[in-house]
Amino acid sequence: MQSRAKLFGHPVHPMLIVFPLGLLITSLIFDFIRVGSGAPTWSVVAFYMIGAGIIGGLLAAVFGLIDWLAIPRNTRAKTLGAWHGGGNVVVVALFAVSWLMRRDAPGDPTTTAIALSVVAVLLGAVTGWLGGELVDRLGIGVDDGANPNAPSSLQSESARPRRAA
Repeated sequence: MQSRAKLFGHPVHPMLIVFPLGLLITSLIFDFIRVGSGAPTWSVVAFYMIGAGIIGGLLAAVFGLIDWLAIPRNTRAKTLGAWHGGGNVVVVALFAVSWLMRRDAPGDPTTTAIALSVVAVLLGAVTGWLGGELVDRLGIGVDDGANPNAPSSLQSESARPRRAA
């Protein structure tokens, strides 16, 4: 099943998820560095990364929803997609609460704010696996004719081999 939202022949949702994924995971790493070093700058940077990650996550979710709506009903893919999307909404919500808790002192987050980030990253690992299952196992978002010798998406609308005339 092909993605419904494409840019230059490629699905938009997987292009966008790398940004919130990288930003949110790195924000937690920076919080850990702050805890270990005592240097508040790391958590200040984490604060801004969380804000950017939330925005990126919400943007990616729009395109994920477009693709999810096109998945046939009563399929394993529809169910996994619902868990994937719903779980990622929870991930973004946990980070949003963590971000709100940091607003008054971005360089000195509470243990609870960091714990929320830890839980969100762990949940994100599960929802990321679900997304991989959708694409790699169930072929959601993959061009119907995908193959090792398919033409460039810039040259052809379909990856299906052309029939000889």
